[in-house]
Amino acid sequence: MHAPALPPIDPDTLMLAYRSGIFPMADARDDPEVFWVEPRQRAVLPLDGFRCSRSLAKLLKQDRIEVTCNRAFAQVIGHCAAPRADHSGSWISHRLEDSYLDLHGEGHAHSLECWQDGTLVGGLYGVGFGAVFCGESMFSRVPNASKVALAWLVAALRRARVLVLDCQFMTEHLASLGAIEIAQAEYLRQIARAGRTAARTLPEGYSALLSDAEAASSSPGKLIAQSLTQTS
Repeated sequence: MHAPALPPIDPDTLMLAYRSGIFPMADARDDPEVFWVEPRQRAVLPLDGFRCSRSLAKLLKQDRIEVTCNRAFAQVIGHCAAPRADHSGSWISHRLEDSYLDLHGEGHAHSLECWQDGTLVGGLYGVGFGAVFCGESMFSRVPNASKVALAWLVAALRRARVLVLDCQFMTEHLASLGAIEIAQAEYLRQIARAGRTAARTLPEGYSALLSDAEAASSSPGKLIAQSLTQTS
């Protein structure tokens, strides 16, 4: 017997969870149940501590990957939920996917998309409130596409005056890019303060980046590479 379908999580409930330092996961793609996670150690990426390698800076400056914001949220989360070569399962269930689509419709969840020759090759999505952005998941279909998306995310959030970029769980990949671990109590203190702080949204920070590049007669990729390498 198949488990009965459950409605998406209410956007207000989901946002209350994020403001409380909690986020949902599922055991499998088709699992209608979710469990709520509050890690003892939380991974965050200090926005002034992002490590932009020479190879990544070079890739950004080449502008071979076009980056957009909120153009294809549903496609991004669909790719993030798909099985991967190193993991056949997914914590993003169909119910969670629908929940984040509803949250996107409410203006609280956003995506960055990476394109090559009109094809979606990478991206990420997350949830924002106040001066906090909680990164949820990312994917790549070509080498380094997710790194490009993350570099744009850091630059856009800095431009938006966001204070906290939450990465949930530490990985070697995130550590190599500058992520650190903090205790959950410290994380709660940070998001309590930042959550009450006014900031622009990710789309507004993204638009500001494009305006900066136009004003400087530069490509966005070059501008981002310069800003990240100057402070890394």
